[in-house]
Amino acid sequence: MPNLENLKKQAKLILRWHRERHYPVAAQIRQHSPRFMNVPDSEILAAIFKLGDAQEMVAKQQGFESWQALKTGLSKTPLKVKSSSSKSAPSKATIVSAEPQLLVTDIKRSCEFFREKLGFSLVFSYGKPPYYAQVGRDGARLNLRCVERPVIESTTRDREELLSVSLLSVSLLSVSMTVATADEIKLLFLEFQSAGVAFHQTLKMQPWGARNFVVKDPDGNLLLFAGPAS
Repeated sequence: MPNLENLKKQAKLILRWHRERHYPVAAQIRQHSPRFMNVPDSEILAAIFKLGDAQEMVAKQQGFESWQALKTGLSKTPLKVKSSSSKSAPSKATIVSAEPQLLVTDIKRSCEFFREKLGFSLVFSYGKPPYYAQVGRDGARLNLRCVERPVIESTTRDREELLSVSLLSVSLLSVSMTVATADEIKLLFLEFQSAGVAFHQTLKMQPWGARNFVVKDPDGNLLLFAGPAS
């Protein structure tokens, strides 16, 4: 069972990260604080967040309903002497998420494309003028990094069909994200079609049992969206 003093320090650290606008802590706050469930990172970091909020968050991380319940639970649990065989720390780190990065030549233009055409929302934008941003939709997050010129020439990209982000894993794809059902992939395609999105490939049945389509962003990045065939 964790030590109460260590948990107090953990809560203070979370509070400090929030005050310093440390973006990774926003995801933790959203996960454990119901009032921030559907709030983007930028709004979480701008919101009022007190030590008591951080303590409630730590309590939930430890499996308690509240900070008071955590303190009560710890007070009723006798301290155990650690043996050499007991686990004091995880033996292996767990990767909980992945956020692919797209190289773009105009952050503002790319953010507008993802918001207005693909239904994403702006999570954050950094710099004046902005040179780094993140957009998100449901469980997907994409980081946008500004570069002076495209890293891969458009003719080469089109010829090799290099997909920057995939929503189902096939060869040459670095990241995989999917929609859950065949109905959803069709709905997503129709949504993008009605928004006037330029398709590199329209909705298509694949031999390996998937249905997918490919969208081209303003910088020529090819984005593959996929779901099950049935």
